Amino acid sequence: MTSVRLRDGALDIIEAGAGKPIVLLHSLLADRAIFDKIVPILARQRRVIVPDLPGFGGSSSAGATIEGIADRISGLFDALDLGTTADVLGNGFGGFVASALAVRHGTKFDRLILADTGVGFTPEGKQSFFAMAERVRQSGMEAIVDVALKRLFPEDFISANPAIMAERRAALVKTNPEFFAEACHALAALDLTPHIGTIRNPTLVVVGELDAATPPEMTRALAKALPGAELIEMPGCGHAPMAQAPEAFIKAISKFLDLA
Repeated sequence: MTSVRLRDGALDIIEAGAGKPIVLLHSLLADRAIFDKIVPILARQRRVIVPDLPGFGGSSSAGATIEGIADRISGLFDALDLGTTADVLGNGFGGFVASALAVRHGTKFDRLILADTGVGFTPEGKQSFFAMAERVRQSGMEAIVDVALKRLFPEDFISANPAIMAERRAALVKTNPEFFAEACHALAALDLTPHIGTIRNPTLVVVGELDAATPPEMTRALAKALPGAELIEMPGCGHAPMAQAPEAFIKAISKFLDLA
C-alpha cells in the first residue's frame, strides 16, 4: 500500500502489474478490496492502480461533492506519471466519480468502463441516501451494513457465500461514518444529465441484471446518453459483478480493453 500525496489531500493506493495503466474506483458500499478477484487477472497485462476513494480507508476526504472527489482522483494521473493512456473503471459510486472525471478531466485518460452506475437518482433514491447518511451519523456503520450487503449482491449469492459476506461486512463497518455520510450527500446532489453527453472517451457500460443499488434501467439510460457507448448486461449479477462473477466480468470487458 502507498499513500500518494496530492496538492489537496492524500490517496491510499495499491498497485500491481505492469503495462498500460488502469485505475479502478470502488462502490459506496465497498472498499478497494471489492476488486481483489480481478486485480491479479488484469495485472498479467496491465499496471493496475486501485485507490481508496476520498474518505475511505486511509484516503483523506475531498468533501461532499462528486466533482470534488473526481478532481482529487484526477491528481493521480500526474502524480503517478500515467501519461494520457490509462483506462478508468468505476463501479457504482466509483462509476459516478469516473463519469465526472471524464466530464472534467477526460483528456487525462483513454477508455472508460462504467459498471452499475447511472446519470442521477430519482427523488426517492435521493431520499434514501439522506436517510442512510442520517442513520450512520446516529448509529454508525453497523446500522446499514445488512441493507448494504443486500444491495451489493443477490439473495442467493449472499446465502451461498457466508465467507465473502463476512469479509464485505468487516470492510464496510471500518468505514468512517462521517465520510460515508458525505458520500451519500454527494450522490444525492449529483445530476450528470447536463454534461454526460460531452464525454468523448470510448465508453463501455456494464450492469448486473439483478442490481438493486443502481437498477439496470438507470444504467441503460446512462448508455443511451453516451455517444457510441456499448452496453453489456450480466445475467444473474448484482451491483458488484467483479466480486460475484470475476471471470465473467473480465470476459465482458476484455474486448473493450484489448486484453488477450
